[in-house]
Amino acid sequence: MSAAPEPIEVDCDTVHRKQLAGEPFFFLDCREQSEWETAHIEGATLLPMSELQARVMELEPYRESELIVHCHHGGRSLRVAMWLRQQGFGKARSMAGGIDDWSVRINPAVPRY
Repeated sequence: MSAAPEPIEVDCDTVHRKQLAGEPFFFLDCREQSEWETAHIEGATLLPMSELQARVMELEPYRESELIVHCHHGGRSLRVAMWLRQQGFGKARSMAGGIDDWSVRINPAVPRY
């Protein structure tokens, strides 16, 4: 009997604790380049949702890893995490609240927009 899959959403406090503890996970920012230039979270890699289908092979090394996706408020990242799970990335999760919640709860130096 296999273990139940991780919940699809994770809160930003948990993501921050994982960062601080040095836990291995791939942190994916699915916003667009212009949004990244406005504000981004240290340690996240930009791969815009609009380019994901064409570039999904770039994520192949992380297929078995925890992969946490974030966007502005959590809507796009939830769709991306669900799509990634359908592609076999079983540990893909969405950071609820996105970078906006991160700015409010974790790091106010990250600009809100």
